[in-house]
Amino acid sequence: MLIRLFPFLCLLFIAQSCSGQKDADPKAAEIVRQCVEVHGGRNYRNFDVSFDFRAFKVQLQHKGGKFRYERSTKDTLGNTIVDILTNEGLTRSINGKAQTPEDKYRESVNALAYFALLPFKLTEPAVNLKYLGETSIDKQKYDKIEVSFDAEGGGKDYKDVYCYWINQQTHTMDYLSYATGGPRFRKATKRTTVGGIIFQDYDNYEIKDTTLSTQDYDRVFMEGKAVLLSKIEQTNYVSHK
Repeated sequence: MLIRLFPFLCLLFIAQSCSGQKDADPKAAEIVRQCVEVHGGRNYRNFDVSFDFRAFKVQLQHKGGKFRYERSTKDTLGNTIVDILTNEGLTRSINGKAQTPEDKYRESVNALAYFALLPFKLTEPAVNLKYLGETSIDKQKYDKIEVSFDAEGGGKDYKDVYCYWINQQTHTMDYLSYATGGPRFRKATKRTTVGGIIFQDYDNYEIKDTTLSTQDYDRVFMEGKAVLLSKIEQTNYVSHK
């Protein structure tokens, strides 16, 4: 699956993320707060973790309100390509030579970090949370949270609407859905704790009915009509702290 364009939230300061969450829906905000605490809490503020994702070497860092997300790979000719996204923007190099970065590279690095750092990314100031009620999946009870974004700070795809399923007992984020690039429903599978932060692998399902709202994708999954499209797996984790 190609990484598509997701809200460019990460250029907001990490310090804002910890304190700037809007409480327009206090119930949804509290559920997300508990979820973030279980997945890593304060460890998200200062960490340095690397891992492999498909053909990429990835290193994600937060420190003192700053972030640095690095993605490196080799192309078919053996050239080393490095993209580094920070609070100041994106730099791109090929074999150590600086390039003029394109927006698509910035947004793809951001998308990679966005998914890897869920649910922490749901605390950023441009995020709007809405409680949609309770539901059950595989005999587990979940709180369903709708996520939308402000036009300012929400990026190119700010009109997108996502949905997250938070386990009422464990407070973990077990499922998520989105429609950007095609309707998708993800189920968390393997969990790995590195530097006090939980990182998750996913089974990535395709939802054939493009007329459905993202909040209804769980129904298709429970009916057995979701098609397993790919597996989202990260390996070889290292904490550098």
